[in-house]
Amino acid sequence: MPKDKKDRKGGRIGNDAPAGDGGEPGEKPGLKRKDYESRLRELHVKLVDLQEWVRHEAKKICIVFEGRDGAGKGGAIKAITARVSPRVFRVVALPAPTEREKSQMYVQRYLPHLPAGGEVVIFDRSWYNRAGVERVMGFCTEEEAKRFLRVAPQVEKTMVDSGIILLKYWLEVSPQEQEMRLKARIDDGRKTWKLSKMDLKSFARWDDYTHARDEMFRATDTAWAPWFVARSDDKRRARLNIIEHLLANIPYERVPRAKVKLPARHVATAHRISRLPLKVIAEVH
Repeated sequence: MPKDKKDRKGGRIGNDAPAGDGGEPGEKPGLKRKDYESRLRELHVKLVDLQEWVRHEAKKICIVFEGRDGAGKGGAIKAITARVSPRVFRVVALPAPTEREKSQMYVQRYLPHLPAGGEVVIFDRSWYNRAGVERVMGFCTEEEAKRFLRVAPQVEKTMVDSGIILLKYWLEVSPQEQEMRLKARIDDGRKTWKLSKMDLKSFARWDDYTHARDEMFRATDTAWAPWFVARSDDKRRARLNIIEHLLANIPYERVPRAKVKLPARHVATAHRISRLPLKVIAEVH
């Protein structure tokens, strides 16, 4: 597959402006749903090709998604995984650590979730919690955070040397867009679960998160595991850009597949659900 060398080295996706704290003048208008769904359909076919290659070649791929609250990490992950097998593409979103896990070596709770051969593991937040929310909200000490930033590149070097293809994405949302998205969760019964007490506490700490983000980039943006930044004020464009980017940065090939043909079968003309006295769901729609 074609490689985008500029993306691999530059640590950014789409807009050529450096990662910042908001939108830039003259940005493209929002992508229409019809155009978005048409392009996403094409990319889903390529993701299935990637899946078959990963399975056939027993490859190991790890994708990390980080970003501020409301940046669109969940939506990007859903766009990637919508048409692939959950047996190959596994999403890992760990809860708060238990008391036992708090006493472990920090990265220990993440190691069992790393991919084996034939797997793509997507982390919806990852070990970088220590460099972000834990540091900003006081769940770890400054020394623990700085130690993590020193150690993380070497841990990732070990991962890459073991054959894992590691891609790290940071979704950057502007303060105005983040506020709009978080407010939208308050009265939407489908989204209220997304707005935690920690999100509310974090909302007022924008500058602290900016400082933590930049220090994380300086310490962990390495040649073997660079950060790739996607502006996500336009969710649809961000999702497409990220999928295009990850496909371009994984050297997959299309695996030949035999043409599928359904065999002949016999279906009784008097077919019905069952002769057994089952409880059938009422058809209210």
